Amino acid sequence: MILLADSGSTKTDWCLAENGKAVKSIKTRGTNPFFQTEDEIAAEIEASLLPELPSAEIDDVFFYGAGCTAEKLPVLEKALRRHLNVKGRLEVASDMLAAARSICGHEPGIACILGTGSNSCLYDGEKLVKNVSPLGFILGDEGSGAVLGKNLVGDILKCQLPEHIRQRFEEKFQLKPSDIIERVYRQKMPNRFLASLVPFLAENIADESVENFVVENFRRFLVRNVKLYEGWQTLPVGFNGSIAYYFRPQLEKALQAEGMNLGRIIQAPMPGLIEYHK
Repeated sequence: MILLADSGSTKTDWCLAENGKAVKSIKTRGTNPFFQTEDEIAAEIEASLLPELPSAEIDDVFFYGAGCTAEKLPVLEKALRRHLNVKGRLEVASDMLAAARSICGHEPGIACILGTGSNSCLYDGEKLVKNVSPLGFILGDEGSGAVLGKNLVGDILKCQLPEHIRQRFEEKFQLKPSDIIERVYRQKMPNRFLASLVPFLAENIADESVENFVVENFRRFLVRNVKLYEGWQTLPVGFNGSIAYYFRPQLEKALQAEGMNLGRIIQAPMPGLIEYHK
């Protein structure tokens, strides 16, 4: 029996698996060693995970999460070993590696995340070979929900989209320019606010101007990230995340326009991780 974890700052999805099949799924609060101490993480494992496990004895543990940088790996490893008796391997790795293994399996490729933020990597079938820094939604994160939202409000306020689209936006959100400035520059989590505007794009994707807007944003992601990896012309380019999943037709158009080969598009990594570790 192995234990897999896919963790973000908000929630952690755990899965007990055996022979490539899920046995039990568990949800706990998010775990991020960048913001939490070893004691805090261990306390969450003891309170929320252990009661749901049939036994604390586990053959192997594979934990993938946000904030799992090289310097923070020992924090997670020590917290996990406090309450789990791991008989074999205990591996802690980044959410980017989770996406790569889930998308590409044991084959080389380029793996990308398009969610609230964006990220990408060159993958050799086992580990990350190169990672272009995403830089966050102010400097980078092209193609992400936050940047789609940022560019949308910019184009709305500067009259770069047709009048009927601007009217629909105003009717839907009832936001004055001063409201948007307040939410983006003065309130917490502006990236989440900006990403919350993305459903408007999905609702109006049949409009040519909106589809062109989304395709161009995806092309910008491909040019500024994917084209920096050796072999982008031939390797499959796969995606994980809600933005990629729900805007698949526009993503396919962007890849075709940039001369790239589409790999798998998945909404969440856990099914692919179960397959990878069977």
